[in-house]
Amino acid sequence: MPLFSRRHLIAAAAAASLATAALPSWAQDHPQIEFLYSPFADYAPFFVAKDLGYFDDFGVDVTLSPKGGTAETIQLLASGNIEAGAATWGASLFNALDRGATVSIIATLARMPDTVPSPSPFMVSQTAWDEGVRSVADLKGRRVGIPGPGGFGMYSVAKALEKGGLTVDDVEAVFLPPPATAPAFVNGALDAGWSIEPFAHQLEKEGIGRRLVDDHTFGTELGFIAFNQDFVDAHEDAVIAFMAGYLKAARQLDNGGWEDDEIVAIVANYTGTEPDILHGIPYTIRPEDGAIDMTSVRAQETFFRERGSLAYEGEANIEAVYRVDLLKQANELLKGTP
Repeated sequence: MPLFSRRHLIAAAAAASLATAALPSWAQDHPQIEFLYSPFADYAPFFVAKDLGYFDDFGVDVTLSPKGGTAETIQLLASGNIEAGAATWGASLFNALDRGATVSIIATLARMPDTVPSPSPFMVSQTAWDEGVRSVADLKGRRVGIPGPGGFGMYSVAKALEKGGLTVDDVEAVFLPPPATAPAFVNGALDAGWSIEPFAHQLEKEGIGRRLVDDHTFGTELGFIAFNQDFVDAHEDAVIAFMAGYLKAARQLDNGGWEDDEIVAIVANYTGTEPDILHGIPYTIRPEDGAIDMTSVRAQETFFRERGSLAYEGEANIEAVYRVDLLKQANELLKGTP
């Protein structure tokens, strides 16, 4: 005799159906989402939402995967090889949008606060400082580290150099990722460069580098959250659920969450840093509703146009792919949850 009779199986199926029906509509199961991230503190909301179960609470199964640069993220999203990711505003994104890249932009990743110290300072190596580099003007002709030729790092460095009457063309640009700045400062391969938390604090703590400029990017949009457009068209509810989990974590962080040891431990794990490094560092911020400041974005677009990095005239049609409707629904969804 079978272990379960047909009657038992039917009853079990009915019970499961009733249990599912009893769940709120936002807690239904959604397709899995793989999200690309960088090991920086400004990605903290995704780490928190994942490990504290906020994505699960909204019924969305999220995998967080480390990524390369902005250009790689946009390519993977546009091709459909990945569902979602975050990246900085930059030339590759603007050019891709002009070519009709199949991505949907949903919300801000983070923006710079209007206070100092900055979460993304322009730093000078201790060696260069000891050699007499005490101002931006002293960097003319010297080697300056930049994450890449067309992203937020380039824009940020350019704004810092302006403080000393210099441009990127007045220094020797060396392209390398933030984690490589420390050894480059130590061995003399770099005199100054862009940084971001928690790496900036580590440079200071270890006596490798000093903050040279902190007030160069007040209020600047750092990056955005995007999805593959076809995925959005097919699974709007999943995107809304993902964004609700993100917004819940972001609000928690921006309202004292960084003082919670559990949260700090989560972020430390994803960024590969010690928890004490994350306590008290300057943090990027987000508006409560996750909206993007388009004035800041257009300023960055203008910068890259003036550098000759854009392959089109006029403004990219960002509004055509910015899904404020989905962001609004995510905010509404969050209102009805604990």
